[in-house]
Amino acid sequence: MAYPTPEARGKILERLRALCLALPETSERPSHGAPSFFVLGKKCFLMVLDDHHGDGIFGIWCAAPAGNQELLVQADPERFFRPPYVGHRGWLGVRLNDVVDWEELAGIVEDAFCTVAPKRLIETRLDD
Repeated sequence: MAYPTPEARGKILERLRALCLALPETSERPSHGAPSFFVLGKKCFLMVLDDHHGDGIFGIWCAAPAGNQELLVQADPERFFRPPYVGHRGWLGVRLNDVVDWEELAGIVEDAFCTVAPKRLIETRLDD
């Protein structure tokens, strides 16, 4: 699996940042050395990892609805994985090393947000 150039990684991060920060009451700050996105400044819903401990993966780790991790990893283990440290809590890993399906990724980002956001923010998002 190819590893994206620094320029390509930067462009992917910028598009991810736009997706995440378009959601209500979200913010970004580094967490464990990775760009991370939070709801209400408290609950992390997505992290962008760049070759974490030499794993060769440029991708995201994100919160996921119950059962999604297992379903997606079984369906496409080349693209989806169980991330270390947070995988036991149902978080999903998504490889972004190759072509990114932005429509699919936007849905994954929104699912991650809805997994940790308070109900009032989810309703705000659905009203948009």
